[in-house]
Amino acid sequence: MTDTPFRIGFLVFPDITQLDMTGPWEVLSKLPHSQTFLVWKTREPVVAGGGLKLVPDMTYAECPQLDLVCVPGGSGMNPLLEDEETLAFLRRQAAGARYVTSVCTGSLVLGAAGLLQGKRAATHWLSMDMLRDFGATPVHERVVVDGNIITGGGVTAGIDFGLKVAAEIAGEEVARGIQLAIEYDPHPPFNAGSPKGAGPELTARTMQMASVRQAQRAEAVKRAAARLNA
Repeated sequence: MTDTPFRIGFLVFPDITQLDMTGPWEVLSKLPHSQTFLVWKTREPVVAGGGLKLVPDMTYAECPQLDLVCVPGGSGMNPLLEDEETLAFLRRQAAGARYVTSVCTGSLVLGAAGLLQGKRAATHWLSMDMLRDFGATPVHERVVVDGNIITGGGVTAGIDFGLKVAAEIAGEEVARGIQLAIEYDPHPPFNAGSPKGAGPELTARTMQMASVRQAQRAEAVKRAAARLNA
């Protein structure tokens, strides 16, 4: 660490899946000599999926160069795939950031910004194949590190992601201490956190419930990828 605080910025937006952000925030905000921010187009509160209100600390225009930029996911990331203001902000930050990261479907936004070409990456299982449209190789893992690109899988993988990033930044001993402090020792009551564990019937029902959103996302991904390749 240097005398300058390590600056961490999480993108927030309407209909974000808040746990994609709050999970890694809980971990990374405990890093020594660091500052953690929420960044959006305006300072007006944004409403996450489920109704939680999040208040940005700064706008894109106000945001200094970050050491780590993170894009969470959620239904609200669909419009970001074609939002040039957001994509331009990510490109600017990526040029000077030490780490460019995402959780869940936030990786698709990195892809739309042209930041995943030739990279291995993770995302939510429902959207995994969409990474290919952006020249990335989908990897079914909780956390994927490819150079300075670090991507987390769906939602709860954000805590695993945060601990992996903490170890990259400050060392394993610091990350282990954070894990203990937050008592991250998961023992879920059901083995239904992946398609393999959930089985075909529950997986099919979940896919059907998400079919409209996923179809809209797939179309937005195709348009965003076409613009990148034009």
